[in-house]
Amino acid sequence: MTDDAGQEPQPDPREEKFVVDTELLSEDQIEGLVDEYCTRYHGLNDTENPMSERERVTVAVRRGDLVVWFDPVENTASLGNRR
Repeated sequence: MTDDAGQEPQPDPREEKFVVDTELLSEDQIEGLVDEYCTRYHGLNDTENPMSERERVTVAVRRGDLVVWFDPVENTASLGNRR
């Protein structure tokens, strides 16, 4: 009898998404992430004007309710909830 649990490959920590401190980003970068979040998540919900959520999303980023996730595999950043 063998123990297969010890044989499973471990995920590479360099490929895991991580949270980026918004203090390290420029205002333009944060605005771009907010715009992308509004159009992606609100624009798909038949919202007539997805950009009307822009101020609310910006406040959520400033409060830390939404964080910036960086995906090193895809080399992309996006807003999302903390895990």
